[in-house]
Amino acid sequence: MAFGRLDRSQGAQPMSDINMTPLIDVMLVLVVIFIITAPLLASSVKLDLPTTDAAKTGDAAQSVTVVVDGAGQTYLHDQAVALDGLVRQLQLVARANPQTEVLLRADKTVPYGRIVEVMGAAQTAGLSRIGFVADAPAPLVKP
Repeated sequence: MAFGRLDRSQGAQPMSDINMTPLIDVMLVLVVIFIITAPLLASSVKLDLPTTDAAKTGDAAQSVTVVVDGAGQTYLHDQAVALDGLVRQLQLVARANPQTEVLLRADKTVPYGRIVEVMGAAQTAGLSRIGFVADAPAPLVKP
């Protein structure tokens, strides 16, 4: 009778590979979240823009956006600015490129006189190309 060691089978070996499937799933969810939220971050000033059928999305070769909110406060690059400060900053833009277009985003409750003041500030600064930003009307849903 021989006494010896019994052969024991090796247990399951630890897996040394990284499972990429959960990582890819998380990354795809993050991409979808960024795609959905990116248009919402376009401007931090909340406006109720007027709607028109002629509203279209188009980017000028060089443009600067001026925003006038419902309270009549003026913003340049999403920072509040007084009218004389707006003229100074737009003059700097005009020196760099006199063909820069001013995109004016104004709430529909802003009095016309305030919009004319902002337009005058842009023209005083030397920028004569002014565009008005509006929303396109919601498409009609057919039953």
